[in-house]
Amino acid sequence: MMVEKTKKLRRSRNKRIIAGVCGGLSDFFGISVFWFRLAFFILLIPGGLPGVVPYTILWLVMPRASW
Repeated sequence: MMVEKTKKLRRSRNKRIIAGVCGGLSDFFGISVFWFRLAFFILLIPGGLPGVVPYTILWLVMPRASW
């Protein structure tokens, strides 16, 4: 009997530049971390607030990945 491991949304410790939010999202959704970083960067272009607010909220809400 095979037990399926459930995915948990956590900040990454390996794929991090600032807080590991984009790395955690990439691990959870199985998409390259590049696309999440690009999306947050594009949100920063029109003035910063549309990209900073969601990133900060995710930083505060997402728990850190355990070692």
